[in-house]
Amino acid sequence: MGHVQKRLLSSASRLASVSPSVVPKFPPRDAFIAEDEVARPSFDPELWASLQPAASSALSSFAHRVGLASVISSEDDVRQACTHPSFIEVYRHHYPQEKRIPKSNQQLSALGNSLLGLFATEYLQAKYPYLPTRVQKAALTAHVGPATLASVAQEMGAAPLLKWHRKPETPTSPSVLHADALASIPRSLTALIYKKHSLPYARKFVHSYFLTRQVDHRAMLKFLDPKKALKEMVYRFGREPPKSRLLKETGRFSNSPVFVVGVYSGADKLGEGFGSSLKMAEFRAAEDALHRVFLTHRPEHEIQLPSNTFPTGLGDVFRQGPQGSYEPPELTAAEIRYASSDNSKAAPIRPRRV
Repeated sequence: MGHVQKRLLSSASRLASVSPSVVPKFPPRDAFIAEDEVARPSFDPELWASLQPAASSALSSFAHRVGLASVISSEDDVRQACTHPSFIEVYRHHYPQEKRIPKSNQQLSALGNSLLGLFATEYLQAKYPYLPTRVQKAALTAHVGPATLASVAQEMGAAPLLKWHRKPETPTSPSVLHADALASIPRSLTALIYKKHSLPYARKFVHSYFLTRQVDHRAMLKFLDPKKALKEMVYRFGREPPKSRLLKETGRFSNSPVFVVGVYSGADKLGEGFGSSLKMAEFRAAEDALHRVFLTHRPEHEIQLPSNTFPTGLGDVFRQGPQGSYEPPELTAAEIRYASSDNSKAAPIRPRRV
């Protein structure tokens, strides 16, 4: 064996995605190129390693690591969940005579994406009934968006098992990046759990890995004019108009004063804020009052999910079967849209009729 073949063998042995059973067969015939034909070897060991199937032991370890060994017992299912559709074209190009083409996770990813959106939407709507629609969409992306899915897949240890190929953007299809391909694995796992076990088990998987993560919803609430937004919110709930009151102050005539302002609706204090000026403190007090309302959440033991009405056994959601209990909550007031982020051109506030 020549120096080039030894170097290619050492390069392939360092790649985590190569099965130990495949390494003895390395290098293939493509690596042996006569020096008079080309100036340098045209064989790419990294590409060759990416085309090799993942080891069975790695697939089994991954299933046990994520707690799905009892649900997804077949290694072919785990291999399919880790195979992106972009990998199929490359595999067919390098192995045109191969009849057994690996299965991609294209359909599983589409089904899992719908399930992730369903579980996250109903949970956020039930837990935060007053959250505005725009903020709810941002929270949905933060919990089950592509970036979060790719991060969870990294934590699961699915990166070495991923089979994919980078594709540039074309007029007919978007680009395929590593994060996009990695995000398809949690989606496919969710779909496999739904198909192999049941919808409640898939929901439990999503809640455990995604919806239990801490997301700062307060940072998603931005208002151009919180005083006007608070005024409309109080009007919608039929309460007295908000009024600002100075609670505490210090250093008014110094170079670093501090004012504490509270905003009240009748005798009830809605919010409180501080600042180096009265205007800043009043702004923060109105913003604090809006946050207190929009971020009001139900306790976990009181949350009722509409997906409890789906059958609890194996199969699709359209068949008849035993169902869980569900009591719909009371409808809340419409969201306050005036002066919220990206929506500053709302209609002016109408005077309240007495």
